[in-house]
Amino acid sequence: MNICLGFDGSEKHDFTAIRAETLGGWQFTPTYGPDRRPTIWDPAEFGGRIPREEVHAAVEELFTAHKVERMYCDPPLWKTEIEAWSSKYGDDRVIQWETYRQAPMHSALERFIVDLESGALLHDGCPITALHISNARMFARTNQRYIILKPSAHQKIDAAVTSVLVHEAACDARAAGWSTGWKPQDGISRQAYGFN
Repeated sequence: MNICLGFDGSEKHDFTAIRAETLGGWQFTPTYGPDRRPTIWDPAEFGGRIPREEVHAAVEELFTAHKVERMYCDPPLWKTEIEAWSSKYGDDRVIQWETYRQAPMHSALERFIVDLESGALLHDGCPITALHISNARMFARTNQRYIILKPSAHQKIDAAVTSVLVHEAACDARAAGWSTGWKPQDGISRQAYGFN
């Protein structure tokens, strides 16, 4: 399957997540490894730290099992790994995309919300992602922009950020000529994610 990927990593306080999107706008949480675990890691499940070897194994499996058009990665705390993935899989495919940039992130959030509302973006209903999206709060910035942040330390939003990243990667890939892939027959609407 042809897909795009989004990656948001952390070290020990937040989750690390990889989400995927098809050409047809179907977004999902991939699975990997012998137990087919979802590509969302809670450090609390691994002794308080993100298991970097598990993340590397998942990335390798995704690039082996699928044709990855683009992978947008938020670089803080994972810059070395992202550079290694870029070197291994191609710097035109693995791209650092900093989510702290207010103007690009605002635009990406706007596109994500509009595409969910219109049905151009569908999703798998991943419960962790749904929780993270419901936790996300919009905080105003200058120039009539906003960003999303977690309202408290225990209300994680990492899978939400990753969902926005992968959608931006997929939209940019489509604009650059991505034209082969699987289209969903069915999907889950924006309301299933908890948006009103």
